[in-house]
Amino acid sequence: MTRKKAADKAIELPEVNFSEDGKIRYLHLGTEWIQGSMFLDKPYDIELEYVQRMFGWLLFFPHDEVKGAHAMQLGLGAGTITKFCYKKLKMTCTAIELNPGVLHACRGWFRLPPDDERLRVVLADAALEIQKDEWRGTVDALQVDLYDEEAAAPVLDTPDFYRHCRELLSQQGCMTVNLFGRSSSYGESVEKICAAFGEDAVWAFKPTREGNAIVLAQRTASRPQREALTAAADNIEEKWGLPAPKWLKVFKPLVK
Repeated sequence: MTRKKAADKAIELPEVNFSEDGKIRYLHLGTEWIQGSMFLDKPYDIELEYVQRMFGWLLFFPHDEVKGAHAMQLGLGAGTITKFCYKKLKMTCTAIELNPGVLHACRGWFRLPPDDERLRVVLADAALEIQKDEWRGTVDALQVDLYDEEAAAPVLDTPDFYRHCRELLSQQGCMTVNLFGRSSSYGESVEKICAAFGEDAVWAFKPTREGNAIVLAQRTASRPQREALTAAADNIEEKWGLPAPKWLKVFKPLVK
């Protein structure tokens, strides 16, 4: 499959397929690497630990303002993050995805609802789409998970890209990005994020067993007291079922 990109430059897009193991369905982009997953009997829950951690922004965002806030996902994957934001958090959701085959798979195999007044999937190159004026300053939760079929390193990982990501955010908005913590590129990616957001605004999780390291960057840097983070984590677990109290053991600001 091919798709036109900037300057009419055609790029090859990978084949999209899925596999199943017991009660879990997995998304693949033509390789054995898992690009997303879904519980067959609980399609709106989150199976992968690193995807749960992509909601670390809930530790900072006022919980009474989550409903109706704007979440944007760069990279649709199996639609897990978009579905959780839409169904469980009741947010307004925008997902930007380059590969139309991924969108087709999400709607056909992974129970992604159709577009409506709260959900919109934009088929576009995220690097270009996020520079449009219509998005600037409108995003409260930006979740970036952009890997190719080999899942080796982020597809978009430049200082300019992260600067554009920051410009998307509202004043209390946060970005979470999936990096591969055991990759040599991890430190370089964190440096680029710090250059765009400022070191004081960057927090990081320790890598999961699989090596996924979630980095969080705030539009406006803050240092909540431990008691406030603990209270927020307890409420996240009670209200939305995410294991947030466990996050606090492996989640710290980059600069103390």
